[in-house]
Amino acid sequence: MEMSYEEFLSGLSRGIVTERGSCPVTPLLVMLQGRWKSRIMYEMCSRGTARFGQIKKELPGITNAMLVKALRELEEDGLIKRVQYEEKPSRVEYSLTPAGRDLLPVFYEIMNWGMRHEAALNSREEAERDVR
Repeated sequence: MEMSYEEFLSGLSRGIVTERGSCPVTPLLVMLQGRWKSRIMYEMCSRGTARFGQIKKELPGITNAMLVKALRELEEDGLIKRVQYEEKPSRVEYSLTPAGRDLLPVFYEIMNWGMRHEAALNSREEAERDVR
């Protein structure tokens, strides 16, 4: 069931739950939790289709094992699809599923929020670095 933004705002005070009685936001937050998944999804949104090596190149610090694990979980959650081509050498490509593409407006709004609050976020990161 979809609702308008106005319905969303008016429903917040009563609490918005799914037909099963659970929070409708939690499943997506669980799917994207962790250090890398949201960044992988961002790369997939900006590229459309990407190979493993291309994704890894854009995520300095991620290990092959972490990337494989995150890609598998995003695939299991139905946000990306993996296509393996029977070629020599083997070629695998990742792309967004329709459900993954449905997140583009969500990432757009998150990006806008990040741009509006960039100064505060940067100050917080600098303060955390100073404490270490």
